[in-house]
Amino acid sequence: MKINLSGHHVDVTDSVREHVNEKFSKISNHFPSLISLDMIISKEHGEYEVEIRTNYEGAAISASGKDDVMYPAIAEAAKKLDAALKHRKGHLKADRHQKPNCTTPEIAHEYIQQMKLT
Repeated sequence: MKINLSGHHVDVTDSVREHVNEKFSKISNHFPSLISLDMIISKEHGEYEVEIRTNYEGAAISASGKDDVMYPAIAEAAKKLDAALKHRKGHLKADRHQKPNCTTPEIAHEYIQQMKLT
């Protein structure tokens, strides 16, 4: 999986890239059809904000996390993205299952006429 990492008012160092790759390695194992992530780390007013966008099975999925420290913000965004991907995967798997057939209930008087009440 390719991670496009960019920073806004933040220097993206090698240690930050390693941390991001470590956090998202689990996600790439669970969702192998996930090709790339676009990630923006920004700092405004002393608070870090991490925004993640990706496409998964025809749907655009995004997640974000905020914290005063960068690494917990990355962890929060990763957790939210994992939950959103699981939710989307659940929708896709639910469509594959066979739906139960609804039959019309028998009309009560027809059912009673078939019974032998003598």
